[in-house]
Amino acid sequence: MRWQRIVLFLVAGTAAGLTWNGTSGRGLSLMKNVYLEGGVKTIDVTEAKRRFDKGAILFLDARPRMIWEFSHIPGALPLPEDEMETALPELAPLLRGRYDIVVYCSGFGCEASHIVARHLMDKGIPALVLDGGIPAWENAGYPLREGDKP
Repeated sequence: MRWQRIVLFLVAGTAAGLTWNGTSGRGLSLMKNVYLEGGVKTIDVTEAKRRFDKGAILFLDARPRMIWEFSHIPGALPLPEDEMETALPELAPLLRGRYDIVVYCSGFGCEASHIVARHLMDKGIPALVLDGGIPAWENAGYPLREGDKP
């Protein structure tokens, strides 16, 4: 009987919380990525691969440089979130000449790609975020590269 009360309490609390979340206007959207703010748009992995095959895309890896060296999308340049301020001035001339810039990181729960993309947009450089990050690319069976060369 006691466990039934516990279950009832949990169900009632969950229902009340979800109701407040959906009706208050201050809750989190449960249907979209909460990291997407400030006009940052995503690109799905299939469209990114199509553009990659045409040579019309430049990938930026927002993960730490050591992880980039371990495995990255071929041609991707490292632009780690924590090195952005020092690396961006060097990359800016290249980035300003490209319109299909796609930033990625470690997938769901990783906000580094969103932070980097927002920072680029604040500097006038259009950028998209790869939906699902590098795990989505890898799960689709697309190529990866190792080492410290793009």
